[in-house]
Amino acid sequence: MGVRSISLLSSFTQLIGGMGTTIQIFLLTLLFSLPLGLIIAFGRMSKNIILQSIVKVYISILRGTPLMLQLLVVYFGPYYILGMSISSAYRGVAVIIAFSLNYAAYFAEIYRSGIESMPKGQYEAAKVLGYSKVQTFFTIIFPQVLKRILPSLTNEIITLVKDTSLAFSIAYMEMFTQAKALAASFKSMIPFVAAAIFYYIFNFIVAMIMEHFEKKMNYYN
Repeated sequence: MGVRSISLLSSFTQLIGGMGTTIQIFLLTLLFSLPLGLIIAFGRMSKNIILQSIVKVYISILRGTPLMLQLLVVYFGPYYILGMSISSAYRGVAVIIAFSLNYAAYFAEIYRSGIESMPKGQYEAAKVLGYSKVQTFFTIIFPQVLKRILPSLTNEIITLVKDTSLAFSIAYMEMFTQAKALAASFKSMIPFVAAAIFYYIFNFIVAMIMEHFEKKMNYYN
């Protein structure tokens, strides 16, 4: 019996479901990690030493350990630590939790650097004009912060596209996991080529969108 072959087009067709899952991981991670990162940044800048210390430790651990390890801990932790039973349905939840917590730590530091770079005079001027602290931050400070940190956010978001492949470590059927299964089944590199093309196109689109936002927020052009 001869070795079965698979074409590039056929690989794309069979990877469609995994592509959808990869995009879902990407979007849900951004949905949760971007606002969570801002909350963590506030904790990092808090005047409460205890809260600030807890957040520092959180950021240090999440940035200092591999995302794959964090993914394994979130998935297997409930079973090994709490004795809870885990189902295959929990895989997707574990992926989103691990990715969101990890990227929130990175986004928090990006937010913090942007917020702390703002001149103190703007806060004082807003106070004189009668703005509350919340109004000052979200109407005056945050739009300027967003403009400053957009290139750094873009880099992390592009990295996220590639990191979605780490979901294979808990056998979650995103695109890279499916590509590995197809490559093993057909003994061919074609599925990996198809996956690489998808990641490149996805990253290219994300980069174009972020570049559009950067140009739109460039008030001087």
